[in-house]
Amino acid sequence: MSKLLYSSQERPDERLPVTAPLNQVNSSFITGRLVVSLAGAVTLVAAVTWTGFGSASLSLQGALALSIFIIAIWAWVFSPLTDTYVSLAAAVALVLTGIISTERFTASLGTSAVWLLVAAVVMAQVLTASGLTRRLTAQLVSRARTPRQLAYLFNLALFLTVYLVPSPSGRAALALPIYQALADALGNRPALVKALGILAPASILVSAVASFIGAGAHLVTSEILTAYGLETIGFLEWMILGSGLGLLASLVVTELVLQLFGPSREEQGPIEVTVADFEQASDTPVRGPLTAPERNIALVLLVAVLLWCTETLHGLTPVIVAVLGALAATAPGVSSIKLGAALKKAPWPMLLFMAATLAIGTGLADSGAATWLAESLFAPVSQLGSSGSAIFILMVILISTAAHLVIQSRSARSAVLIPLVITAALPLGVNPVAAAFISTAAAGFCHTLTSSAKPVALFANMDGRPTYTPADLLKLSAWLAPLHAMLIALFSFFIWPLLGLPLYT
Repeated sequence: MSKLLYSSQERPDERLPVTAPLNQVNSSFITGRLVVSLAGAVTLVAAVTWTGFGSASLSLQGALALSIFIIAIWAWVFSPLTDTYVSLAAAVALVLTGIISTERFTASLGTSAVWLLVAAVVMAQVLTASGLTRRLTAQLVSRARTPRQLAYLFNLALFLTVYLVPSPSGRAALALPIYQALADALGNRPALVKALGILAPASILVSAVASFIGAGAHLVTSEILTAYGLETIGFLEWMILGSGLGLLASLVVTELVLQLFGPSREEQGPIEVTVADFEQASDTPVRGPLTAPERNIALVLLVAVLLWCTETLHGLTPVIVAVLGALAATAPGVSSIKLGAALKKAPWPMLLFMAATLAIGTGLADSGAATWLAESLFAPVSQLGSSGSAIFILMVILISTAAHLVIQSRSARSAVLIPLVITAALPLGVNPVAAAFISTAAAGFCHTLTSSAKPVALFANMDGRPTYTPADLLKLSAWLAPLHAMLIALFSFFIWPLLGLPLYT
């Protein structure tokens, strides 16, 4: 893994649906938001353009790319347009202005990241339909005898799904019916039910770093590293680097949720959640011998993970392994899910979003805007001498952690931040691969707002369940954000170098 130093090669979470009828929406209010948003974007574009023309290092194309990028961020935050729509519009604008070619734009949809995610989603659909994950979760969680044990066992079950299900959104959708079964079984303990409802999305988000397929942002980072001619991080290497942080962060989240939102003294008594509680809300058995679909998908996933982890031995890329796994999972006699039906349910908006954000990142890099912006942001650090590199890493962690307040999509954050981080790392003597990995891990924190991540939004909108409020999220984030940043700094300076990812060149 030491060769990572050297060079060679969500979530487009659509905006939450409007619950009020359209005829009740104040159209003048929406128009006002658009006007204010557009006016602010134009002001920023004018400032960037003026600064760009006044700088010898920022070309006209760079100023245009940066302007399109600023407008895209503004639209992501303030406009009612979906993230996918904004990303595609920004990518097309880059083509029309000649910053990237049509070939570069269309090629982004055929990247290995997109193919890997499609194939992994197909396997995940077969896994969900088989009922295997529900069976394993039921067997694990039913062993709890106290609220604390239940919280930690539930967290462990959520953590294990990171290696099987791509994207936090997919894991949240998988966990939702499991949480509902727990809520039904614990109906007389509303505080505990609420705590588990907060724990589920929080744990899913911080543990995503444990797996290469844990978030679309990881695939975006990999593609950008490849585009810069840097050696990317493989499936096994990502698992080795991310598993420790993902597990430790999820344990910190579990304890933090118990301390902040844990059950009252009256709800601290012994509990008994049985396997039967899960079976009542399930179409598949959770007791008895494994069914044929469960055995089949378990074998397919086992082989796929083994092949992913032994790429250096057989030479099959993760993409080919994933496609083979998708074909095997949907083969006749293996499961009831057919390939065509699985592909129809693939998250195409997310895939288009990933492709478009990759194109935006390419435009920032090719136009020189990324270099100019990185030099502008980190210029003071470069003047600090030997201590500058350590301060740079801390800045990357802080900026990446806070970025979810401006850019709601995890993939978009990586598409924007990684080119800047790579460009700034090189002159400071920082390993650009390590800096990109650190930024991606830090950008996984997105717990502050309901709109910050799809899992948070999903668990916040459940009828008849004691769920969390915006104030609860702010309370959690006030504690979790600094703790998460400190964990990443600890791993960056001390743990990951020992695991083969040196921090400095």
